[in-house]
Amino acid sequence: MQLKSMLFVGAGILFCSSSWAGNSIQDVQWLQGCWQAAGAEAGSEEHWLAPSGGSMLGMGRTVRKGKTVAWEFMRIQENADSLTFTAIPSGKPEASFQLLSLDKQRVVFENPRPEFPQRVIYQLNADGSLLGRIEGKVKDQEKGIDFPMQKIPCSR
Repeated sequence: MQLKSMLFVGAGILFCSSSWAGNSIQDVQWLQGCWQAAGAEAGSEEHWLAPSGGSMLGMGRTVRKGKTVAWEFMRIQENADSLTFTAIPSGKPEASFQLLSLDKQRVVFENPRPEFPQRVIYQLNADGSLLGRIEGKVKDQEKGIDFPMQKIPCSR
């Protein structure tokens, strides 16, 4: 009986320490806020809610000639000891990307699917700007698209 108790307690300690070792939604809280696409028409922006409940929710919109031409709903979710980025762009099928790497101001998510993009990257730059980037292969050619953004007030 004593050995069972010790094994149970030991397993509990291992479980807890492995979940502490993983990444948390707090590790990407620097995404929180409102970001305007640099050089784009007013209204072309991305908004990220503060971390809560193990997730961050985001939405983006691209405006050209006064009309919304693209939109996207996004979620970064804690799962086990990692993070998953999920996007629903302009009514296309949902796609999820698993955390590939994370440091204090850069996060990379990856999905080895055949459709572009295979990676989603966010980087907070030293000047406070944000760079969103998608990259991957299109017809066996590497391709990348940058989305530079500047922080703006969320209530205008």
